[in-house]
Amino acid sequence: MTIRERIERQEHEILSPLASFADQSRGRANPEAERDSRTCFQRDTDRIIHSKAFRRLMHKTQVFLQPEGDHYRTRMTHTLEVSRIARAISVGLRLNEDLTEAIAMGHDLGHTPFGHAGEIALSEVTGKPFRHNEQSLRVVDILEKDGAGLNLTYETRMGILGHSWSADPPDFMEGHVIRFADRIAYINHDIDDAMRAGILCESDIPKEISGILGHSHSERINTLVEELITQTGISNTLRMRPKVAEAMDALRTFMFEKVYRNPVAKGEESKARDILKSLYEHYMRHPEQLPENFRPQLDFDGIERVVCDYIACMTDKYAIYQYEQIFIPSGWQMR
Repeated sequence: MTIRERIERQEHEILSPLASFADQSRGRANPEAERDSRTCFQRDTDRIIHSKAFRRLMHKTQVFLQPEGDHYRTRMTHTLEVSRIARAISVGLRLNEDLTEAIAMGHDLGHTPFGHAGEIALSEVTGKPFRHNEQSLRVVDILEKDGAGLNLTYETRMGILGHSWSADPPDFMEGHVIRFADRIAYINHDIDDAMRAGILCESDIPKEISGILGHSHSERINTLVEELITQTGISNTLRMRPKVAEAMDALRTFMFEKVYRNPVAKGEESKARDILKSLYEHYMRHPEQLPENFRPQLDFDGIERVVCDYIACMTDKYAIYQYEQIFIPSGWQMR
């Protein structure tokens, strides 16, 4: 018996009947032989972590554009926090941790530079809604490995696509876990960053919310994770009691009012949008200046799609660098 086969057998012995089992995966678009040492979901995680798109997450904005300080979240730190929360929920519910980890690691690969400001900019220039969950799937299916994609399993791919609450939910429990873990993570770590930026203090959070969820970062996460585990264990459906779910929704609304639309967090967004719009218009006029690995897709996807892909892949710093190289006279550029 190989290591993989032993792990797969243990999954059937340990995990809940509601879990996704590696040996029952719906497979990959391009079938591959299994490996002796890892399950298909473990291999998905490894492929994502070793991808270029994953490495770029460390230089992509979460909420605060160009923050002064080393401790603000980036897309990568957000991804890692989602992974830990998702694994904690999966352990408590005896779901497949390897699958939740794979989805968590890949769920934000399609985010633009400059956070949601980038999504708005690309939506405006293309005249079509830019959705980062759809772009994340495009990254793993097509854009990585110079157009070959990562050839991930069906479950990981659908978990990535369905992690956003605006999308149809996946038809397996681990996919639902990521939806909750993503929201739990960003609401709470964005509070932490807002406090670091001087926008909020703990006492600003309404008492009717903190009285239910807790009075600190760790208390709130612990409350929400334990609530999901306890209530799902009772009903076999991922859920919270109404008062806890309502408190989490109220906290999210509070964050939109006090942080996500706050000038301190969003004061530079109009400049960020202008940078991406200018880059988009430039490459639409000069597709020959696109990197060589993007040009073959012009024949299949068209120039709009390819330019959008290229800009969406950029980090914040690289977008600024490209803007300087194209639009700022060399003598004026920052060194």
